[in-house]
Amino acid sequence: MHSFFTRRPRRLAVAGLAVVAAALAGCTTAPTTVGPTGEPEPQATLRLGIPLTPENMDIRHTAGVALEQILIDNVYEGLVARTAENEIVPSLATEYEVSPDGLQYTFTLNQGVKFHGGGDLTASDVVSSYNAVREDEALRGHAELAHVVSVEAPDEHTVVLTLDAPDQNLLFWLTGPAGLVFDEGDETDLRTAANGTGPFRLDDFTKGVGATLTRFDEYWGEASGVAAVEVSYIPDPTAALNAVLDGSVDVFNRILPEFAPEIEGVNGFTVTRGRSTSEGTLAFNNAVAPFDDVRVREALRRAIDHNALVEALGGGTVLYGPVPELDPGYEDLTGVADYDPEAARQLLADAGQDDLTLELTIPNHYSTTIATYLVSAFHDIGVELKVNTVEFSTWIDDVYTNKDYQLSFVEHAEPRDFANYANPGYYFGYDNPEVQELYAEAIAAVDPAESAELIAQAARIVSEDHAADWLYVADEITAVGPGVEGFPVDSTTSRIDLSAVTLATE
Repeated sequence: MHSFFTRRPRRLAVAGLAVVAAALAGCTTAPTTVGPTGEPEPQATLRLGIPLTPENMDIRHTAGVALEQILIDNVYEGLVARTAENEIVPSLATEYEVSPDGLQYTFTLNQGVKFHGGGDLTASDVVSSYNAVREDEALRGHAELAHVVSVEAPDEHTVVLTLDAPDQNLLFWLTGPAGLVFDEGDETDLRTAANGTGPFRLDDFTKGVGATLTRFDEYWGEASGVAAVEVSYIPDPTAALNAVLDGSVDVFNRILPEFAPEIEGVNGFTVTRGRSTSEGTLAFNNAVAPFDDVRVREALRRAIDHNALVEALGGGTVLYGPVPELDPGYEDLTGVADYDPEAARQLLADAGQDDLTLELTIPNHYSTTIATYLVSAFHDIGVELKVNTVEFSTWIDDVYTNKDYQLSFVEHAEPRDFANYANPGYYFGYDNPEVQELYAEAIAAVDPAESAELIAQAARIVSEDHAADWLYVADEITAVGPGVEGFPVDSTTSRIDLSAVTLATE
């Protein structure tokens, strides 16, 4: 058995993020936080601005980073969690063991854990939560637990998962929606409320406005550093800038790169730049014409000068494949689709597409520089690009859910999301049996190195198929106000751990 024991206290695990980011990435433009003007105030309320606006709070049925970044590890927890380096650590479990053949996972539960509604955490809660995901295709994480054939509780403090085949990513999936533990039999309306075990309760949610988290006094771990977090949803980039400049927020997560110079040093704010796994992805709807022709897809890729776009944006790292550098299976695929407008024009001519008009659907919280650049780049190869700027909720409905689009741009923030390219039902519409087979082999591999090599092989095929264009990996740019300490610098886990954040007073 391979054994893994309890994680470090939450405060210690998060407080070192600034040091890790500076040492490993070397990308902060200033100290990660401004020195406090006084002692941290345990009863303080942190005012947090974020650009992504969720439709509701039902993380069991609703997809998107907008939910995960606030709810996971803050309101809801799983048996395991992951650090900023995507290391898997115990959470509601004190320890876990994995059998040598990778077919059995045994978790020992923390004792004395309470749900926000007052119930005690039991092994039965875990069993019912995981079996619901296994059995209900409508629940998020259903596909991720496909190899789990049974979830059992041999005693009140132990849970055993049995698989029909090894799954390299199982523990990783259990740190996300698939692994969250809910109170068995609870009837909370998850669209507007929550009943988790995390350091914060969800006290209020207003669609399009914000949410309020308050400290859970009976939390099993270390108490949160602030008494409450007021989350404001501000998708408009200019409004976000104004909220920072007029002092409406203490922190704004995901400031556009071009606004960073306007913020640095104003009213005591500093700007941090951290690592991320957010791939700026220009998606092609592979299932419909003209994107069912690989020559068209390649032509559009060769029209784009990635370096010029990143320079225009003021931040990010160029990317040419579906796996970012921080994920297993990364390979520099720069040479697959070099910037070559002349070759792009010839590819379109060969495809019989001499007078092509396309539409790009892009959420309104992204920099207008992206759409402006793409319009110009495509114009240079004879393609007219119309831009449809929408609310993120509209993008979820039209593009992600209904696949009603031609071209789309969003940043895919989730780490280890290569599975999207092995799923023909995903909104990309990309269907390659060889890629699907390689990915299945990668997931079944017990050796992580072997798994990563198989993903690298599959990723190269995806890039050579020009299934999409991966323009850049985004910098995580955060505006941090005076007195704020411990706010995460990096964004490598698709969630914001707020438990270690403190706010000093004057």
